Amino acid sequence: MRVISGRLGGRRLTAPRGSSTRPTTDRVREALFSALGDVGGLVVCDLYAGTGALGIEALSRGADRAVFIESGRPALTALRENLSSLGLDSLAVVIPLPAERALGRLTPESRFDLVFLDPPWAELDAAVDVTARLAHLGLLVPDSRVVLEHARRDTPPAIAGLTLSAARTYGDTAISLYTLPVSS
Repeated sequence: MRVISGRLGGRRLTAPRGSSTRPTTDRVREALFSALGDVGGLVVCDLYAGTGALGIEALSRGADRAVFIESGRPALTALRENLSSLGLDSLAVVIPLPAERALGRLTPESRFDLVFLDPPWAELDAAVDVTARLAHLGLLVPDSRVVLEHARRDTPPAIAGLTLSAARTYGDTAISLYTLPVSS
């Protein structure tokens, strides 16, 4: 696994052993960031961060800063190692809590332009609830984008306050893209 593009393109990322963490594949990240376009200057939240591959890719491509939320110990170890080895500590905040509890640590001053969610596929409903709470709590800027990775077999879920703008599949993986309407 590696950073696909940007100033850190080609650098290796560490992942924990075993199947408890399911990092987004290089192929899916490449397609996703191609669809997202320019992420320069954005504030990013990587929920269910795992190794941090999605948030790190955004930082490599010019995002201003990123908040990584992860509660699994092996994944946290890999995430912190990745941020440190890539020199990204000053651009990143790691919140070592489950996503539902981490929302209490976020303030409206750190509103997000782009949110990545790559939850364990069995926790899709909980991830949808967390995302709806992000919007409800005012933690998303108008016209922000939310990227939800889920199993291809699952229909893109409706998320309160957000509009589904695109859905794509890559093998067993589906990526659903949502936006927060400007009028919200």
